[in-house]
Amino acid sequence: MKTKPGVMLALATVGFAVNFWAWALLSPLATRFTTTLGLTSFQQSLLVAVPVVVGSLGRIPIGALTDRYGGRVMFPLVSLATVVPVLYLGLLGHDSLAALLVGGFFLGIGGTAFAVGVPFVSAWFPPERRGFAVGVFGAGMGGTAISALTTVKLVAAGSMSTPFLITAGVLVVYAAVAYLVMRDAPGRAARTTSLGAVFRLRITWQASALYAVAFGGYVAFSVYLPSYLKNAYGLTQADAANRMAGFVLLAVLMRPVGGWISDRIAPSRVLAAALGVVVAGAVVLSFTPGLAPVGTAAFLLMAAALGIGSGATFALVAQQAPASQVGAVTGVVGAAGGLGGFVPPLVMGALYGSYHSYAIGLVLLALVAGAALLLDILSVGRPRQAVPAHV
Repeated sequence: MKTKPGVMLALATVGFAVNFWAWALLSPLATRFTTTLGLTSFQQSLLVAVPVVVGSLGRIPIGALTDRYGGRVMFPLVSLATVVPVLYLGLLGHDSLAALLVGGFFLGIGGTAFAVGVPFVSAWFPPERRGFAVGVFGAGMGGTAISALTTVKLVAAGSMSTPFLITAGVLVVYAAVAYLVMRDAPGRAARTTSLGAVFRLRITWQASALYAVAFGGYVAFSVYLPSYLKNAYGLTQADAANRMAGFVLLAVLMRPVGGWISDRIAPSRVLAAALGVVVAGAVVLSFTPGLAPVGTAAFLLMAAALGIGSGATFALVAQQAPASQVGAVTGVVGAAGGLGGFVPPLVMGALYGSYHSYAIGLVLLALVAGAALLLDILSVGRPRQAVPAHV
């Protein structure tokens, strides 16, 4: 039976979503742990940020390994490796900050699934369809919405172990299905990629900077938004988690849109529009407007822009990165995006702890997004005859 690219895309997207579900398990429970363990604002931020940084840096070797061994091997491997910290956190590691940080460190493995999926999906589709295909795969980041919508409710209905045990079971089932059904694209040859060569590619640095803002902004809001809404607007934990899920869902839905548009016009133009909206939204939110309607509208517009920008960035990678190095480039760019999401929660937590306001942090976001916009306009969007092999 002939393997269909659409089936492979669906399997990869589900795998991304399941691993991201696991990756985001601590965020919805952060305020609960803050209360029960007496955490400071900075410690709370550190708790949700540790899985992000590990999952980000881990994408670099995982992307290179995917170039060599393929997605059929790496997707089940990453999923099964993620089961271990999920079970640890659910059964043993939630009674102290130190235990949570250890579990969160290894929980970051789930975040590396992104670097497996992009080269796997890219190989199944022709260049003119890769932007949309990678965008659809990127919608798997909606796994964080699954976590936001279910984790608190499952703890309330059962125990602290319940969401972790369910997630672990889903990961095991997915790993088995992926191993049995998933196939690498025909003609894919094992490749050993030199990271030195990858770092010399102009597209690696450009896409890393842009993704650090686009996806980094999404990650930062998705992990820190519950705490932000609780502190800035006095919302309950459940209400804040639901609103965070809405933010995540919109960003997820817009990511394939960003890839689809980028298949038709230059990704740099799509990125310019998205980054402009982020700048405007961050400036508006720095004044802490009321949630109805200005604050909510600003959050939703930023969610849409961050999703579109994330999709456009990897349309750029799929179009310009050498086919033999897509996995390694994806790993580096994905790491930059994750690290872009690691820093803001720490900064926001520290600033709120000192000034009891998020205004300065949001102004900094506007400035960083503005700098990315200038990079996009002055460098990425400039026509050139060929992509240079080095910076």
